[in-house]
Amino acid sequence: MNEQARYIISTMEGYLAHPYHTTPAGATAIELHQALSAAVVDAIAPDWAESRRRHWEHRHAYYLSAEFLVGRAVYNNLLCLGLTGEVDALLREKGTSLSALEEIEDAALGNGGLGRLAACFLDSAATLDLPLDGYGIRYRNGLFKQGIADGFQTELPDDWASSGDPWSVRAEGDVVEVAYGDGPVRAVPYDMPILGYGTGNIGTLRLWQAEGEGAAPISGTLYPDDSDEAGKLLRLKQEYFFTSASLQDILRRYEGEGRDLARFAEHNALQLNDTHPALAIPELIRLLSVRGMDFDGAFKIARRVFSYTNHTIMAEALETWPKGLVERAVPGMFAIIEAIDARLAADLTARGVDEGTAVRMAIVQDGKAHMAYLSVYAGRYVNGVARLHTEILKDDLLKDWYALWPERFQNKTNGITQRRWLALCNPPLAALITELLGSEAWLTDLSALRGLERYAGDDNVLSRFLDIKADRRAALARFAGEKYGITLDPGTIFDVQCKRLHEYKRQLLNILAILELYFELKEGSLTDFTPTTFLFAGKSAPGYRRAKGIIKLIHAVGTLIAADEAVSPYLKVAFLPNYNVSQAEYLMAAADVSEQISTAGTEASGTGNMKLMANGAVTLGTLDGANVEIIEEAGPEAEYIFGAHVEEIREKADSYDPNALYQSDHRIRRVLDALVDGTLDDGGTGAFRELYDSLLEGASWHRPDQYYLLLDFGRYLDKKLQVNRDYRDRLAFARKGWRNVASCGKFSSDRAVREYARDIWHIEPIEA
Repeated sequence: MNEQARYIISTMEGYLAHPYHTTPAGATAIELHQALSAAVVDAIAPDWAESRRRHWEHRHAYYLSAEFLVGRAVYNNLLCLGLTGEVDALLREKGTSLSALEEIEDAALGNGGLGRLAACFLDSAATLDLPLDGYGIRYRNGLFKQGIADGFQTELPDDWASSGDPWSVRAEGDVVEVAYGDGPVRAVPYDMPILGYGTGNIGTLRLWQAEGEGAAPISGTLYPDDSDEAGKLLRLKQEYFFTSASLQDILRRYEGEGRDLARFAEHNALQLNDTHPALAIPELIRLLSVRGMDFDGAFKIARRVFSYTNHTIMAEALETWPKGLVERAVPGMFAIIEAIDARLAADLTARGVDEGTAVRMAIVQDGKAHMAYLSVYAGRYVNGVARLHTEILKDDLLKDWYALWPERFQNKTNGITQRRWLALCNPPLAALITELLGSEAWLTDLSALRGLERYAGDDNVLSRFLDIKADRRAALARFAGEKYGITLDPGTIFDVQCKRLHEYKRQLLNILAILELYFELKEGSLTDFTPTTFLFAGKSAPGYRRAKGIIKLIHAVGTLIAADEAVSPYLKVAFLPNYNVSQAEYLMAAADVSEQISTAGTEASGTGNMKLMANGAVTLGTLDGANVEIIEEAGPEAEYIFGAHVEEIREKADSYDPNALYQSDHRIRRVLDALVDGTLDDGGTGAFRELYDSLLEGASWHRPDQYYLLLDFGRYLDKKLQVNRDYRDRLAFARKGWRNVASCGKFSSDRAVREYARDIWHIEPIEA
């Protein structure tokens, strides 16, 4: 038995005895989690301290992100230490087990793919022995805890640390002060260890908590509602809070080592994960000027230090901040942005850029600072997160910038960590992979899964793969029943769409197509239909009324189907509330079909598509984001692709008429009419009428059917039915899923982080 495992259990018992006065067998799940986690932190403390020292001695990269969606740490960290089996065995000897920790809440420090990507990157960097650490905010409450009442989303505070946070270590000695126009606050760091798999390297995620009179709201809630002035001010303060605190921390450490500030860029790289940390650019210039450096020198350093990852082409997600609000929050900050803008104007003039283009490229327009433009101009590199997305940035969103500075633009397709998203969430599949490949090398080199291709024609292996899928569907069914009281039939196809609720992600297209399947099954025009469970999961932003209407519609269609005894044996719709990392671990492993149906040209990349692919789901999707590269890797025969591509949508932009489709296609007319003719009940809210109008009449801020649902409806429905037919040949369908597993190597976050390290951060692995 591993000595470290014994040490952890012995230390855990000590923590359970004091202060809990209990034993492993008698401990609650919370007590067991607190004690076990604290024992692991104790065990890794020497390696953690040594890793920090080694990181600081080398050229170092920092990942600045408003979100780090880390999920539960205990299982992942034991996996990385290689101690899962031994610790579980020792716990069983003591009358408990690791499974007792299933009820522990996730750390609610993020919401979507941007935050999960950040967590995967830190995991990969630690595994690759790279000196990368993270900075963010230690939110007291996550976005919110989602509930469902009568089909409507409800929102409660997600006080995730109310029962303790044993993985975060308060570093009182490193407190800094962040100054606002209405007074300073204390930024108190909490450090979270990020363990590398099979290595002594441990990264650090430093999260800042605001303390002091009136400071609590600054680190109170992830993404506060910014629909009014007060909310906007709070969100701006949040962004300045963690960027200022992080830069102060980095500079203090750098200066403490006696290094020359003029050489700061030689030793440090800072990655802006979207525009939320973009205030770090003027803040670094301010902090360097406080230390006696002139604007020119400080600006040159900023341009060599910062790089920017763009995560969206959606206009509403490209942050702009009004001058008055910035000056109210942080007096003097907007003046620095204006000085950067003046330098840009001079640069453009010197390059002979015409006046119209220069006006279009200005960082400050109509009294607002455009943070994406600031990040592109005042940084070293800008990257998209999938090849298609990067091309759209170069051809459209940032076309003017690419024309002038093409050398700054790179693509870095997203990735996921196979440790959590395959080994941890799908142990039976991980065991089969290791058996067939003869080693666990794939845990640190996912491209090794290409070796599984030789088994694509092996019926015995495919049968075992089918058994694993059935086992994972059963596990999800147990989870859904115990956690939510939702009954799922693991003998049906599990068709999964789990992601943030947004119109461009087109959950509405999915549920309308399901409604049409219901009508066809009921009238008898659709026969020989393989029973299917359509699973949805995801949160709507609290103020996003239309997305909330889609959630209600999903439940209304589910209720309609469940009440129909003739159709319900073949069709079920289920919505799993409060989507988070731990729920995703069940969904990814159980899914047969991965719904990735965003309008072509709107999804930057996606990472859920990669997680589902790695676990053997086939993609039912559009040519959008990383789907394009998934198809290239696995082959079009392994996926189900439909819908308008980017070029077709551009061609139709000025002439598209969804009303003509409504009139000419009886299926479209039937499902849309059901929204308003009493077939479906929206509780008297008018939500379904609003969805109907959004598709046929539009609204003040968009044209009818902004995301081309009706254009793609027929093609989507055809592919949905093809999936259903193909599933009947179980081995042939399993072969498609197996090819997805074998072809997912490109989508490891290890590969992505290696590319960032080589091409953007210019950091090297640290030799022990």
